[in-house]
Amino acid sequence: MTSSTIFSGVSPISLPAAATGGNSPLTLRDMLFFIRMRWLWIAATTFAFLVLAGSYVLTAEPTFVANTQLVIVPQVSGSEAQRAFAEDAFIEGQLEIAKSSDVVGGTVTALGLDTDPDFVDQTPSLQDRAKSWLMGASSEPDTASQEAAGAGPRDTQPQQQIEDGRIRDRAIATLLNMMGVRRIGSSTIIEISAAASTPQKAVDIADTLARQYIQKNIAMKANASRQYSEWLTRFVSEQQRGLAEAASALASFTSNPRDQFKLAELQSATDARRTLYENTLNQLTEAKQRITYPVSDATIVSRATLPLSKARPRSTLIIAFAAAVGLGVGFALALIRHAGDRRIVRPNQIADAGGLPFVTLLATSRTSNGHSARFLAAGTGSSTAAAYPVIPGMAELSATVVGLRRKRRVVIGIVAVNPGSGASTIACELAVLSSISGAQTLLIDAAAQKSSLSKSIAPHSSTGLVDVLDNGELIRTAALPLTPTLKFLPLGKVVAVSPAIRLSSRRTQLSFAELKKEFDAIFVDISAFSASPDANAIAPELDGVLVVTSHGHTSIDDTMHVIETLRNVGAEILGAIINHAPKRIES
Repeated sequence: MTSSTIFSGVSPISLPAAATGGNSPLTLRDMLFFIRMRWLWIAATTFAFLVLAGSYVLTAEPTFVANTQLVIVPQVSGSEAQRAFAEDAFIEGQLEIAKSSDVVGGTVTALGLDTDPDFVDQTPSLQDRAKSWLMGASSEPDTASQEAAGAGPRDTQPQQQIEDGRIRDRAIATLLNMMGVRRIGSSTIIEISAAASTPQKAVDIADTLARQYIQKNIAMKANASRQYSEWLTRFVSEQQRGLAEAASALASFTSNPRDQFKLAELQSATDARRTLYENTLNQLTEAKQRITYPVSDATIVSRATLPLSKARPRSTLIIAFAAAVGLGVGFALALIRHAGDRRIVRPNQIADAGGLPFVTLLATSRTSNGHSARFLAAGTGSSTAAAYPVIPGMAELSATVVGLRRKRRVVIGIVAVNPGSGASTIACELAVLSSISGAQTLLIDAAAQKSSLSKSIAPHSSTGLVDVLDNGELIRTAALPLTPTLKFLPLGKVVAVSPAIRLSSRRTQLSFAELKKEFDAIFVDISAFSASPDANAIAPELDGVLVVTSHGHTSIDDTMHVIETLRNVGAEILGAIINHAPKRIES
């Protein structure tokens, strides 16, 4: 056999005569085949991710976000470049002040968020418990150790006050995670955003944060003015004493002037002291006014409004992200499954590994039984081919087999790798199609493990292959004529040794050489390789063997084991058949 063509269920696929050592490039056909084979994995994984995302979207509590905008008036001076740099630094500082614990803590206290379940989780999470356990600082051991230690510094503070402080700190930390402060572009406007479980709560938190920030700003300026005022007060007192001393010295010298230059010097010093005192006194008055009437650097320009829709969870984004991740994970899992799948799904798997001349795909039959045996049992010798081929793709396989007997008469065995692969059906189909072509054909049932052909075609036959092996003359009556060009030799009753093993001894009354004088083509149905050693025994006596596999069930490793074993005993492997292929693969 020198042909290098693999016959698929419909059209032939050309293969190189010898397998190359490198990997074949990935083609569009390979990718489409991968998608057709593994689309269920991809779809199932994507659907699972979509279900998870949908469950989260439906069960997650909605979060609403409200925004309050404030304008900041920086109190800076200098050149334009200096003012720009100073403004940026000033606004960055104000952003940090707005996120300070004083502002956030004031908001928690003002709105009573330390009693809100959304901000205070009374039950520690699993993560918190694990962290406490790892750090050896869980609350229960701490409490027990404090109780065992007796009176100490910690006992001076009531336990309830400590617990209240922890709850407040937890509420502050939660609010810090649920708020945001940012500068809008390069302007002097900042935006305070707050998230909450209800629209009104989000509005209240955003506005309260803005008010607390303004109060913090006013308090900081008042505190600075107060400190400045205290310093000015001390400075005014010092200047007042200095002015009194200078005035006293001037008065003493004026009453008895001796030096006009000295008098002018004392007069100048006294005037300078008086001017400094008056200026300091004016600054002290302004500082006290700033303390009494403080003005903030920030003003609310847009209060928060009720959000019309939830900000989180973002249903569309989550669903789209889940679909994308699901597709990616599905492709990855499908690729892993595809790479590790040793089941036979494509003809080139066997052709490349086994160096076979042809591999044929046969689609699943649409008939109720799937065996031509039922048709033969009901037939009455008609040679019409109206019901053939039963299995899609069988015509191409039959044409290939017909080409094998152009120059000689052949005996072909059909053996399946595993039971249930449809070898008996294929043997029957090949025999029927061979007889329809006009060749004198004999179909022999040598499957001792499961003689499905004999049970279907000749369930009541009294003689069969077993009897013919002992008496060659019985072939005339044992071979049942099904059509003018087709005869069937049933198995008969097997007592001990199977007919296949007996035929391999070449000491029986039946020989294939004698049968080829009468028949153009002889097809032998052999027991599955994994179920019986018959194939090893009879294969060397045949002109060739067709190995039958089941699409998506038989592994390439088992198939190669069968092919190598049969070759080792001297059998000629004509080709392989992938049975039960889906129509989408067969096409």
